[in-house]
Amino acid sequence: MPSNAVKEKIMQHLFLITASTSIFIVILIFLFLGQEAAPFITETGITALFDYRWEPVSFVKERFGLWPLITGSLLVTFLATILAVPFGVLGAVYIAEIATPVEREIFKPLIEMLAGIPSVVIGFFGLIVLAPIIKIIFNLSSGLTALTGALLLALMSIPTIITISEDALKSVPRSYKEAALALGATPMQTLWRVTVPAAMSGIVAAVMLGMGRVIGETMAVLMVTGNAPIPTIDPFESVRTMTACIAAEMGEVAVGDVHYQALFWVAIVLLIMTFIINIVVQHVLKNHQR
Repeated sequence: MPSNAVKEKIMQHLFLITASTSIFIVILIFLFLGQEAAPFITETGITALFDYRWEPVSFVKERFGLWPLITGSLLVTFLATILAVPFGVLGAVYIAEIATPVEREIFKPLIEMLAGIPSVVIGFFGLIVLAPIIKIIFNLSSGLTALTGALLLALMSIPTIITISEDALKSVPRSYKEAALALGATPMQTLWRVTVPAAMSGIVAAVMLGMGRVIGETMAVLMVTGNAPIPTIDPFESVRTMTACIAAEMGEVAVGDVHYQALFWVAIVLLIMTFIINIVVQHVLKNHQR
Protein backbone atom coordinates (compact mmCIF):
# COMPACT_ATOMS: atom_id res chain seq x y z
CA MET A 1 0.00 0.00 0.00
CA PRO A 2 1.36 3.47 -0.86
CA SER A 3 2.16 5.76 2.01
CA ASN A 4 0.20 8.91 2.78
CA ALA A 5 2.97 11.06 1.30
CA VAL A 6 2.76 9.14 -2.00
CA LYS A 7 -1.03 9.46 -2.02
CA GLU A 8 -0.78 13.21 -1.48
CA LYS A 9 1.70 13.52 -4.34
CA ILE A 10 -0.60 11.54 -6.63
CA MET A 11 -3.59 13.71 -5.71
CA GLN A 12 -1.57 16.90 -6.21
CA HIS A 13 -0.57 15.76 -9.69
CA LEU A 14 -4.15 14.80 -10.52
CA PHE A 15 -5.40 18.22 -9.42
CA LEU A 16 -2.64 19.91 -11.43
CA ILE A 17 -3.54 17.93 -14.54
CA THR A 18 -7.23 18.69 -14.11
CA ALA A 19 -6.63 22.41 -13.66
CA SER A 20 -4.17 22.55 -16.55
CA THR A 21 -6.55 20.77 -18.92
CA SER A 22 -9.01 23.68 -19.00
CA ILE A 23 -6.19 26.14 -19.67
CA PHE A 24 -4.86 23.88 -22.42
CA ILE A 25 -8.30 23.67 -24.04
CA VAL A 26 -8.69 27.46 -24.02
CA ILE A 27 -5.26 27.84 -25.62
CA LEU A 28 -6.21 25.31 -28.31
CA ILE A 29 -9.41 27.24 -29.03
CA PHE A 30 -7.48 30.47 -29.46
CA LEU A 31 -4.93 28.75 -31.71
CA PHE A 32 -7.69 27.28 -33.87
CA LEU A 33 -9.50 30.61 -34.17
CA GLY A 34 -6.23 32.41 -34.92
CA GLN A 35 -5.28 29.89 -37.59
CA GLU A 36 -8.60 30.31 -39.41
CA ALA A 37 -8.73 34.10 -39.01
CA ALA A 38 -5.08 34.97 -39.80
CA PRO A 39 -5.39 34.91 -43.64
CA PHE A 40 -7.91 37.75 -43.41
CA ILE A 41 -5.11 40.13 -42.40
CA THR A 42 -3.03 39.42 -45.52
CA GLU A 43 -5.96 39.35 -47.95
CA THR A 44 -8.08 42.25 -46.70
CA GLY A 45 -6.14 43.99 -43.93
CA ILE A 46 -6.86 44.31 -40.25
CA THR A 47 -8.22 47.85 -40.73
CA ALA A 48 -11.26 46.41 -42.52
CA LEU A 49 -12.50 45.13 -39.17
CA PHE A 50 -12.75 48.72 -37.84
CA ASP A 51 -15.34 49.69 -40.45
CA TYR A 52 -18.78 50.78 -39.25
CA ARG A 53 -20.67 48.56 -41.71
CA TRP A 54 -21.08 44.79 -41.87
CA GLU A 55 -21.93 43.92 -45.49
CA PRO A 56 -20.22 40.59 -46.26
CA VAL A 57 -22.35 40.10 -49.39
CA SER A 58 -22.42 43.08 -51.74
CA PHE A 59 -22.35 43.76 -55.48
CA VAL A 60 -20.38 46.96 -54.87
CA LYS A 61 -17.88 46.34 -52.07
CA GLU A 62 -17.83 43.78 -49.28
CA ARG A 63 -17.40 45.34 -45.85
CA PHE A 64 -16.50 43.48 -42.68
CA GLY A 65 -16.70 46.10 -39.96
CA LEU A 66 -17.26 44.61 -36.51
CA TRP A 67 -18.51 47.83 -34.94
CA PRO A 68 -22.26 47.15 -35.57
CA LEU A 69 -21.95 43.65 -34.09
CA ILE A 70 -19.99 44.84 -31.06
CA THR A 71 -22.41 47.67 -30.29
CA GLY A 72 -25.37 45.31 -30.73
CA SER A 73 -23.91 42.76 -28.32
CA LEU A 74 -22.93 45.39 -25.75
CA LEU A 75 -26.32 47.11 -25.93
CA VAL A 76 -28.32 43.91 -25.46
CA THR A 77 -25.98 42.65 -22.71
CA PHE A 78 -26.06 45.97 -20.83
CA LEU A 79 -29.86 46.24 -20.96
CA ALA A 80 -30.34 42.60 -19.95
CA THR A 81 -27.94 42.97 -17.02
CA ILE A 82 -29.64 46.15 -15.81
CA LEU A 83 -32.99 44.36 -15.90
CA ALA A 84 -31.87 41.00 -14.48
CA VAL A 85 -29.61 41.98 -11.57
CA PRO A 86 -32.23 43.77 -9.38
CA PHE A 87 -34.84 41.05 -9.89
CA GLY A 88 -32.30 38.26 -9.44
CA VAL A 89 -30.68 39.60 -6.28
CA LEU A 90 -33.94 40.71 -4.67
CA GLY A 91 -35.51 37.36 -5.53
CA ALA A 92 -32.59 35.51 -3.95
CA VAL A 93 -32.78 37.67 -0.81
CA TYR A 94 -36.49 37.01 -0.48
CA ILE A 95 -36.23 33.25 -0.98
CA ALA A 96 -33.20 32.83 1.28
CA GLU A 97 -34.09 35.16 4.15
CA ILE A 98 -37.75 36.24 4.07
CA ALA A 99 -39.92 33.58 2.42
CA THR A 100 -41.72 31.01 4.53
CA PRO A 101 -40.87 27.33 4.04
CA VAL A 102 -44.07 26.86 2.01
CA GLU A 103 -43.24 29.79 -0.28
CA ARG A 104 -39.70 28.50 -0.68
CA GLU A 105 -40.98 25.08 -1.71
CA ILE A 106 -43.15 26.73 -4.37
CA PHE A 107 -40.69 29.27 -5.77
CA LYS A 108 -37.59 27.07 -5.95
CA PRO A 109 -38.99 24.45 -8.38
CA LEU A 110 -40.55 27.16 -10.55
CA ILE A 111 -37.25 29.02 -10.84
CA GLU A 112 -35.36 25.81 -11.64
CA MET A 113 -38.00 24.96 -14.23
CA LEU A 114 -37.55 28.38 -15.85
CA ALA A 115 -33.80 27.77 -16.04
CA GLY A 116 -34.40 24.51 -17.88
CA ILE A 117 -36.60 25.93 -20.66
CA PRO A 118 -34.76 25.70 -24.02
CA SER A 119 -33.69 29.05 -25.43
CA VAL A 120 -35.48 28.37 -28.72
CA VAL A 121 -38.78 28.06 -26.82
CA ILE A 122 -38.13 31.36 -25.03
CA GLY A 123 -37.19 32.92 -28.37
CA PHE A 124 -40.43 31.65 -29.91
CA PHE A 125 -42.38 33.15 -27.00
CA GLY A 126 -40.59 36.47 -27.54
CA LEU A 127 -41.28 36.42 -31.28
CA ILE A 128 -45.00 35.61 -30.99
CA VAL A 129 -45.97 37.32 -27.71
CA LEU A 130 -43.38 39.83 -26.48
CA ALA A 131 -42.41 41.51 -29.77
CA PRO A 132 -46.02 42.53 -30.62
CA ILE A 133 -46.47 43.90 -27.10
CA ILE A 134 -43.29 45.99 -27.38
CA LYS A 135 -44.45 47.24 -30.78
CA ILE A 136 -47.82 48.38 -29.43
CA ILE A 137 -46.58 49.88 -26.16
CA PHE A 138 -43.84 52.01 -27.72
CA ASN A 139 -45.62 52.61 -31.04
CA LEU A 140 -42.82 51.11 -33.14
CA SER A 141 -42.80 49.89 -36.71
CA SER A 142 -41.44 46.55 -35.50
CA GLY A 143 -41.19 44.84 -32.14
CA LEU A 144 -37.95 43.09 -33.12
CA THR A 145 -35.61 45.39 -31.20
CA ALA A 146 -32.66 45.34 -28.83
CA LEU A 147 -35.07 45.87 -25.92
CA THR A 148 -37.04 42.75 -26.83
CA GLY A 149 -33.86 40.70 -26.91
CA ALA A 150 -32.71 42.18 -23.61
CA LEU A 151 -36.00 41.33 -21.89
CA LEU A 152 -35.75 37.72 -23.02
CA LEU A 153 -32.10 37.43 -22.00
CA ALA A 154 -32.89 38.94 -18.61
CA LEU A 155 -35.62 36.33 -18.19
CA MET A 156 -33.11 33.59 -19.03
CA SER A 157 -30.38 34.85 -16.69
CA ILE A 158 -32.54 35.61 -13.63
CA PRO A 159 -32.80 31.93 -12.52
CA THR A 160 -29.00 31.60 -12.58
CA ILE A 161 -28.55 34.76 -10.52
CA ILE A 162 -31.23 33.75 -8.02
CA THR A 163 -29.95 30.20 -7.50
CA ILE A 164 -26.29 31.08 -6.96
CA SER A 165 -27.03 34.22 -4.93
CA GLU A 166 -29.34 32.26 -2.67
CA ASP A 167 -26.61 29.70 -2.00
CA ALA A 168 -24.19 32.54 -1.18
CA LEU A 169 -26.68 34.11 1.26
CA LYS A 170 -27.33 30.79 2.98
CA SER A 171 -23.59 30.21 3.43
CA VAL A 172 -23.23 33.34 5.60
CA PRO A 173 -22.54 32.13 9.19
CA ARG A 174 -25.55 32.43 11.46
CA SER A 175 -23.32 33.98 14.12
CA TYR A 176 -23.05 37.15 11.97
CA LYS A 177 -26.81 37.64 12.06
CA GLU A 178 -27.11 36.80 15.74
CA ALA A 179 -24.34 39.27 16.62
CA ALA A 180 -26.05 42.06 14.65
CA LEU A 181 -29.41 41.34 16.26
CA ALA A 182 -27.80 41.23 19.71
CA LEU A 183 -26.34 44.70 19.09
CA GLY A 184 -29.84 46.07 18.48
CA ALA A 185 -30.11 45.94 14.68
CA THR A 186 -33.51 45.21 13.20
CA PRO A 187 -33.97 42.13 10.97
CA MET A 188 -33.95 44.32 7.84
CA GLN A 189 -30.85 46.19 8.96
CA THR A 190 -29.16 42.84 9.63
CA LEU A 191 -30.18 41.60 6.20
CA TRP A 192 -28.92 44.57 4.17
CA ARG A 193 -25.93 45.63 6.28
CA VAL A 194 -24.58 42.26 7.38
CA THR A 195 -25.90 39.29 5.41
CA VAL A 196 -25.86 40.75 1.90
CA PRO A 197 -22.38 42.37 2.23
CA ALA A 198 -21.00 39.12 3.65
CA ALA A 199 -22.36 37.21 0.64
CA MET A 200 -21.31 39.85 -1.90
CA SER A 201 -18.55 37.78 -3.49
CA GLY A 202 -21.03 34.99 -4.23
CA ILE A 203 -23.61 37.48 -5.51
CA VAL A 204 -21.04 39.05 -7.85
CA ALA A 205 -20.14 35.58 -9.10
CA ALA A 206 -23.83 34.91 -9.74
CA VAL A 207 -24.16 38.14 -11.71
CA MET A 208 -21.05 37.21 -13.67
CA LEU A 209 -22.49 33.83 -14.62
CA GLY A 210 -25.74 35.51 -15.57
CA MET A 211 -23.85 37.92 -17.84
CA GLY A 212 -22.02 34.97 -19.34
CA ARG A 213 -25.39 33.41 -20.18
CA VAL A 214 -26.51 36.70 -21.73
CA ILE A 215 -23.46 37.48 -23.86
CA GLY A 216 -23.19 33.90 -25.10
CA GLU A 217 -26.85 33.35 -25.94
CA THR A 218 -27.60 32.82 -29.64
CA MET A 219 -31.03 31.48 -30.52
CA ALA A 220 -33.22 33.92 -28.60
CA VAL A 221 -31.44 37.04 -29.86
CA LEU A 222 -31.33 35.60 -33.37
CA MET A 223 -35.13 35.36 -33.33
CA VAL A 224 -36.20 38.65 -31.74
CA THR A 225 -33.59 41.40 -32.26
CA GLY A 226 -34.28 42.01 -35.95
CA ASN A 227 -30.77 41.02 -37.11
CA ALA A 228 -29.98 44.43 -38.55
CA PRO A 229 -26.21 45.14 -38.36
CA ILE A 230 -26.62 48.82 -37.55
CA PRO A 231 -24.30 50.66 -35.12
CA THR A 232 -26.70 52.09 -32.55
CA ILE A 233 -27.28 52.58 -28.85
CA ASP A 234 -31.03 53.01 -29.24
CA PRO A 235 -32.83 50.10 -27.50
CA PHE A 236 -35.84 50.56 -29.81
CA GLU A 237 -33.89 49.78 -32.97
CA SER A 238 -33.07 46.39 -34.48
CA VAL A 239 -29.55 45.11 -33.86
CA ARG A 240 -27.43 42.06 -34.60
CA THR A 241 -25.24 40.49 -31.95
CA MET A 242 -21.97 38.70 -32.59
CA THR A 243 -23.36 35.31 -31.59
CA ALA A 244 -26.38 35.73 -33.87
CA CYS A 245 -24.11 36.77 -36.74
CA ILE A 246 -21.97 33.64 -36.41
CA ALA A 247 -25.00 31.37 -36.12
CA ALA A 248 -26.83 32.92 -39.06
CA GLU A 249 -23.92 33.15 -41.50
CA MET A 250 -21.40 30.41 -40.74
CA GLY A 251 -23.47 27.69 -42.39
CA GLU A 252 -23.80 29.67 -45.63
CA VAL A 253 -20.19 30.68 -46.35
CA ALA A 254 -17.53 28.84 -48.31
CA VAL A 255 -14.79 27.47 -46.10
CA GLY A 256 -11.66 29.56 -46.40
CA ASP A 257 -13.06 32.64 -48.14
CA VAL A 258 -12.84 36.17 -46.73
CA HIS A 259 -16.32 36.09 -45.20
CA TYR A 260 -15.48 32.82 -43.43
CA GLN A 261 -12.29 34.35 -42.01
CA ALA A 262 -14.14 37.48 -40.87
CA LEU A 263 -16.59 35.36 -38.88
CA PHE A 264 -13.66 33.86 -37.01
CA TRP A 265 -12.57 37.39 -36.13
CA VAL A 266 -16.05 37.93 -34.72
CA ALA A 267 -15.53 34.86 -32.53
CA ILE A 268 -12.11 36.10 -31.39
CA VAL A 269 -13.51 39.50 -30.38
CA LEU A 270 -16.35 37.78 -28.51
CA LEU A 271 -13.85 35.65 -26.57
CA ILE A 272 -11.73 38.69 -25.76
CA MET A 273 -14.78 40.54 -24.44
CA THR A 274 -15.65 37.56 -22.25
CA PHE A 275 -12.12 37.43 -20.85
CA ILE A 276 -12.18 41.17 -20.11
CA ILE A 277 -15.44 40.78 -18.18
CA ASN A 278 -13.91 37.91 -16.18
CA ILE A 279 -10.81 39.94 -15.36
CA VAL A 280 -12.88 42.93 -14.22
CA VAL A 281 -15.06 40.75 -11.99
CA GLN A 282 -12.02 39.03 -10.45
CA HIS A 283 -10.54 42.46 -9.70
CA VAL A 284 -13.79 43.57 -8.06
CA LEU A 285 -13.91 40.39 -5.96
CA LYS A 286 -10.31 40.83 -4.78
CA ASN A 287 -10.95 44.43 -3.76
CA HIS A 288 -14.11 43.37 -1.90
CA GLN A 289 -12.30 40.61 -0.02
CA ARG A 290 -9.65 43.05 1.16
